[in-house]
Amino acid sequence: MQIRPLYDRVIVKRIETQRMTASGIVIPDSAAEKPEQGEVIAVGSGRLLQDGTLRALQLKVGDQVLFGKYAGQTVKVNGEELLVMREEDVMGVLEADAVARKAA
Repeated sequence: MQIRPLYDRVIVKRIETQRMTASGIVIPDSAAEKPEQGEVIAVGSGRLLQDGTLRALQLKVGDQVLFGKYAGQTVKVNGEELLVMREEDVMGVLEADAVARKAA
């Protein structure tokens, strides 16, 4: 089963963060906060404006984004937890340089 977002909605898969502190202590899943970063895996057709035209979304599949802690609606598709949110709920896109520096 696949999910296709409508209009200005996007489907985001959370990016798991490291679950170990710098000193080597492993943080259990029950104590860890949900990550506020994710990867866009599907986008809708665009925002419907009042004059009836469709404005294309600025996000595209593969973008790594930042969003609020309580943004979006959580859904399960094929046992995988995904977020459905509006484009306006996304706070920003992580650029490739920022992502590479964070991984290093």
